[in-house]
Amino acid sequence: MTHALILLTDGALFGALAYLGTMFARIVLAGAQSFDDGPAPATPRVAAIVAVAALAGIITGARTAPLPELGMACLLAVALAAVCYADIRWGLVPDVFTLAPLGAVLAGDVLLHSWAGPIAALLVAAPFALAALMSRGRGMGWGDVKLVALGAATIGAAPALLGFAGASFAAVAVAVVRGRRHAPIAFAPYLVAAIGTIAAVHGVA
Repeated sequence: MTHALILLTDGALFGALAYLGTMFARIVLAGAQSFDDGPAPATPRVAAIVAVAALAGIITGARTAPLPELGMACLLAVALAAVCYADIRWGLVPDVFTLAPLGAVLAGDVLLHSWAGPIAALLVAAPFALAALMSRGRGMGWGDVKLVALGAATIGAAPALLGFAGASFAAVAVAVVRGRRHAPIAFAPYLVAAIGTIAAVHGVA
């Protein structure tokens, strides 16, 4: 199998997993209602989510990621696509797509006697949790906090802090351009973009 074909296979795999994630989101949140004070519901572009995941798969394959990292990346592809779809469609971030993979990551770290992941999740999520507490879940949702913890545990504290800072600036810039500076926004897709980009380019911690 040629290198180009391997990369295309990696891209197809990640794209398929992302599509699976969007399907899971529809199943889990079937009949769900958006909060009145949450982001305005919108129609997610599944093709865009799949295409971005496929590109991440190609980049991951180009780095010749080891098998354990590839497995983690596949788990992230499903979870992140589901989160992105759910937040755009309903303004919700279900725990099953954040806490379940976070639990798996932290359990693996504990088994390997590695504390970098748990420490990163705690340190990076702390300021976001404070923002959610102070805003009572309106300025910053608790689902976003759990997503931040998952991202920090998988990509590391320093990359996560930089990535999430960039995601925050991007979210504000888009809101200003769209004239929705004071309206609630779906923040999870920006966090997903940061986690996915860093994981694809630099790998998981």
